[in-house]
Amino acid sequence: MRAESPLGPFVYLDHLATTPADPRVVEAMRPWLSERFGHPASRSHRLGWEAEEAVEAARARVADLLKVEPREIVFTSGGTEADNLAVKGVADAYGARGRHVVTTAVENRPVLDSCRWLEETRAFAVTRVPCSFTGRVSAENVAAALREGTILVCVQAANQETGTTQPIAEIAAACAGRNLLVHVDATFAGGWLELDPRRDGVHLMSLSANKLGGPKGAGALYVRRKDPRVRLAPQLHGGSHERGLRAGTVDVAGAVGFGVAASIVRETREAAAATVRRLRDRLEAAVLERVPEASVHGDREHRLPNVTNLSFAGVEAESLLMGMQDVAAAAGAGCTSALVEPSYVFEAMGLAADVAARSVRFSLGRSTTREEIDFAIERIVATVAKVRALGAPPIPVARRKP
Repeated sequence: MRAESPLGPFVYLDHLATTPADPRVVEAMRPWLSERFGHPASRSHRLGWEAEEAVEAARARVADLLKVEPREIVFTSGGTEADNLAVKGVADAYGARGRHVVTTAVENRPVLDSCRWLEETRAFAVTRVPCSFTGRVSAENVAAALREGTILVCVQAANQETGTTQPIAEIAAACAGRNLLVHVDATFAGGWLELDPRRDGVHLMSLSANKLGGPKGAGALYVRRKDPRVRLAPQLHGGSHERGLRAGTVDVAGAVGFGVAASIVRETREAAAATVRRLRDRLEAAVLERVPEASVHGDREHRLPNVTNLSFAGVEAESLLMGMQDVAAAAGAGCTSALVEPSYVFEAMGLAADVAARSVRFSLGRSTTREEIDFAIERIVATVAKVRALGAPPIPVARRKP
């Protein structure tokens, strides 16, 4: 086993939540946390110049991952801030042109909550486009939702629960020529999909370093500078950092680590995706073969290579996870207090709340090994059988609309 806990072997299959930082990332960050501590906006001495150079080098590396210009990358504190800056920044900058936003029913919370905030505080109208039973959103349905006054379309590259990917280029093409902007949350896709916002007709794209082998607390927003030049109203005030779009001192160490992680992904993505897909398929096939009444959720053709979302009849997700504490995975529904909330993603897919309460997301990473997958298979099979034998009572479910 790659990892050990005080209780023995431990397999981490929750890489969609966060990934371990690559050792090369940690080593590159180390000097910027101690002796090279300068402020990148300090222009009057060597430490400041060094820090600025490091940030700009990191910016170029992140830009290379997206095939864009370095000056189109704005560093943030993570994907959540990047999403907020994109959605609210566009609303504030283009609100005089129109007050309608289109998104999907399966977007990640930062986008959905930002859109709700626009409805509640800025008198915007928001259309949430439905998805198919596999979680895919069609370009035709997005186009049908557009109207006079639509200024922004938000669609994720890949879903946070099922790994289902969306037809970004097709959706952007359906929006072309309509005087609106397209924002893509690529937080969960950054380490696995080829991202090219210019090729695909995307104007804004959010990334998070900790989803691709980088540090937590570092993110970025791609903001197109020409054809068209995108304007954003800053959401943080207190300085002119990041070309006036994001106040606050740039985390130099975080930016450096992000840059190294981005370069590693760019150089190894195809090979890593092929390897992890084989491991994911091995896990999925073995569990489906050996566990009666097991199901896969999401689109099995259009999905990230490292994700499978499984449910098991008669087995609550929390019971399964508690029963195999030597395997880390994620319940398909978020927890609040003592309740498990039904997944709004599963609800949008037309699945019952009890199915959502039984779903478990297994997400693999670059460091996942075949040995770990085989260990996880045995633990899943044994734990499902044990929970079913015990007849564990269902966990109460509370409803919450997105």
